[in-house]
Amino acid sequence: MPRDLSPGVLYVSEEYGVAGHLCACGCGNKVIVPLGPTEWTFHEKAGRPTLRPSIGNWQLPCRSHYVITNGRIEWAGAWSEDAVIAGRRAEEARRVAYYAKLDRDRGFWHRLWKRILKIIGRN
Repeated sequence: MPRDLSPGVLYVSEEYGVAGHLCACGCGNKVIVPLGPTEWTFHEKAGRPTLRPSIGNWQLPCRSHYVITNGRIEWAGAWSEDAVIAGRRAEEARRVAYYAKLDRDRGFWHRLWKRILKIIGRN
């Protein structure tokens, strides 16, 4: 990720699992998102990037909200503070469910090993 980002460019490091760009509203703030199965996903087709889910810059003064689809910005509606809180809770619930399923799918021996590590303080 370069130190200085150029407007209109989406920088992606699949190796480090991160994407970054300058806020689409033009305010100049850097927007960095993690990539992964419980975070944002990145796809590129014919040099046109798609980033999902939407980007809600609720911590920035602009509070912009958009989706990047096929290299274009699609503006999404503003969210109330209650909607932002509910969205964050839903994201966390999806993460917890994803990792719980991953744990279940790994089987008995994996769970046993994790418990042993926890007991000996190496978790």
